[in-house]
Amino acid sequence: MKKIILPALTILMLAACTSQQIQQTANAAKSVVTAGKPAENPLTNDEVINGLRDALTVGTNNSSAFASKVDGYYKNPALFIPFPPEAQKVKDWAVKFGMGSQVEKFEMTLNKAAEEAAKDAAPVFINAIKGMSIGDGFAILKGADNAATQYLKDKTTAELKTKFTPVVQTAINKVELTKYWNPIITGYNKVPFVEKQNPDLTAYVTDRALQGLFKLIADEELKIRKDPVARVTDILKRVFGSLTK
Repeated sequence: MKKIILPALTILMLAACTSQQIQQTANAAKSVVTAGKPAENPLTNDEVINGLRDALTVGTNNSSAFASKVDGYYKNPALFIPFPPEAQKVKDWAVKFGMGSQVEKFEMTLNKAAEEAAKDAAPVFINAIKGMSIGDGFAILKGADNAATQYLKDKTTAELKTKFTPVVQTAINKVELTKYWNPIITGYNKVPFVEKQNPDLTAYVTDRALQGLFKLIADEELKIRKDPVARVTDILKRVFGSLTK
């Protein structure tokens, strides 16, 4: 019996040694292979900020092109600019006294003014994007699907209004908005005892045109976050591709 046990123990010890040596060899080989690979290059905050700016720039260019198309505002329920709410009494009076077609033409021209202004919107937005200070890019990157657009809106709306207002005024003049507005408001203001109305059409179109553009930019941001095909630059691929890893 002892003669049988001793050889068996010897075989088990040799097998254990062999298994240990095989594992050590495998680990060594793995280390060599790993050492030959480049180390993963983590994103920096500066890269993320550049990626966010790139996304907003792409989104702005696409949005301006879309909004400035024929009927980009007028026939898009999400962007359509209605009769000024503060002048609803004026609209009601005009429709009641047979000026419904004039009201319709006025609303159409309101939207045409926004579409015309959108043609020159991109440079105004892009300058704001370039000058926008971003501290923690990762917080925006990992935030909501419209986080970059909302950040842009929060930080630059006042500046954008100031710079976009002359663009809108030029557009209003080009489409002759006041030609459709004056008969309505003049007729209403001649009614005895009514409170005179005189809404600032330039401010109204500016506000609504900006709202529409921000909505479109948010839609573009969502595409870039969700669809790799929408990441049309290397920095977009690197920054937003990290969200799916």
